[in-house]
Amino acid sequence: MLKIAIISASIRTGRKSHHVALYFEKYIKENKLAEVEILDLQEFDFPIFEERLMYQKNPSAKAKLFSEKIIAADAVIIVSPEYNGGYPASIKNAIDLLVKEWYHKPVGIVGVSSGGFGGVNAIALLQNVLMKIKAVVPVTFPVPKVEENFDENGNAKDKEVTDKRAAAFMKELIWFVEAFGKMKS
Repeated sequence: MLKIAIISASIRTGRKSHHVALYFEKYIKENKLAEVEILDLQEFDFPIFEERLMYQKNPSAKAKLFSEKIIAADAVIIVSPEYNGGYPASIKNAIDLLVKEWYHKPVGIVGVSSGGFGGVNAIALLQNVLMKIKAVVPVTFPVPKVEENFDENGNAKDKEVTDKRAAAFMKELIWFVEAFGKMKS
C-alpha cells in the first residue's frame, strides 16, 4: 500500500490549517487510498537550522526521524496556511533541512487561508521552492475561508463538495506516484 506523509506546516497558536491536515488524513483512511501519517511541525518543534541535515555533525533525533518519514513516503502533502502573502517560516525551515529526500518526490500542496483566495500565493511560492530542489508538484488544493469550511476536528462542513475536490486531488497525486514507480522500474 502507498505511504503518504501529510506535513501540517503551521506552528501558530490557534492555527486553522491543521484542521485541513486532519481532514486529509481522515479522507485518505476512509477511502483506503494509502497508509497516512501527519508530520506536525508544531510537534517536531524544530529550531532554525544552521545547516542541512546531511552536513550536521550531531543531528537531532527529531531531524533524523523527519528525514526518515519523508524518505519512506511515496508522496507528501504539505498543508500550509498563507501568512501575509507567503508561507510560514516553519515549512521553509523543514524543506531546507533536507536535500536528497525531496528528489523526485511527488508533493501535493494544500494552501489554506481565512480569505477568499485559498492560499494561492503560498501555493505558488512553495511550488517554486520545491521544484528548485527537484520535487514534483503535480497538484494543488486551495482552501478559502477555512473557518467557514472546516471544524476543529477536520470535518468539512460541505463534505460532499469537499470530498469530490479531494478525490480529484488524490487521484492526480496517486497517478504521479504510480507513474514515477513505473519509470524507476
